[in-house]
Amino acid sequence: MAVIVRPARASDVKSIRSIIDQYALQRRLLSKDTVKLYEDVQEFFVAESDGEIIGCGALHVLWEDLGEVRTVAVIEKYRRMKIGNQILEAITKRAISLGLRRLFCLTFETEFFAQHGFEEIQGTPVEAEVYQQLLRSYDEGIAEFLDLESVKPNTLGNTRMLKIL
Repeated sequence: MAVIVRPARASDVKSIRSIIDQYALQRRLLSKDTVKLYEDVQEFFVAESDGEIIGCGALHVLWEDLGEVRTVAVIEKYRRMKIGNQILEAITKRAISLGLRRLFCLTFETEFFAQHGFEEIQGTPVEAEVYQQLLRSYDEGIAEFLDLESVKPNTLGNTRMLKIL
């Protein structure tokens, strides 16, 4: 089976939505509004095989040197075929090309991310000045990175992980 990982297009959003919904029902991924997926489509990569979108993942820039890996998911029947690895590799390459030095993720899949160099973190690994700037963001990913109490009900059981590039 040949798999191509490429930047997502607007026409891929319905497939991305379907993959996210599969895992959101299991409470393994947070659901996202379809309008948000269209707004953020340029952050996504998709894995495609024989014209079918079988996986996705996104890179969201949080700060000058920091990005977040979001929404890495592969259709269940294609899991354990290294497709997630390919998606994460594309995200990492993009992060490096943007000059990011660290990648954050909030995940239940700690073993997968640990295999790729992510380590569990406690606290918030940014300077006080950056922390104060990040507090101004409305982005939930930043709130998760900062480990703010306001997002803890949504992230219960997830692990905060960081990778130095």
